[in-house]
Amino acid sequence: MNTSPKRVWTDANYLWVEIADGRTLGVPLVWFPRLLAATPQERADYELSARGIHWDALDEDISIEGLLAGQGDHTRHRREVA
Repeated sequence: MNTSPKRVWTDANYLWVEIADGRTLGVPLVWFPRLLAATPQERADYELSARGIHWDALDEDISIEGLLAGQGDHTRHRREVA
């Protein structure tokens, strides 16, 4: 089954990905804080590869495999100490 991304777009709350096998995935932008904080122009500046989506200016990479598995951002954020 070909799970390469064909098209990507966002709305106010979701990242949408059309994949080559005919499915369209919608995942909450809150799963990806860098995308959530980005402007619509920054979100639209991406590159597709056989395995996923890359936003160079945002330093964000999302794999289709991860989306299909229901995985969001796995970046470890340092916790602030009060």
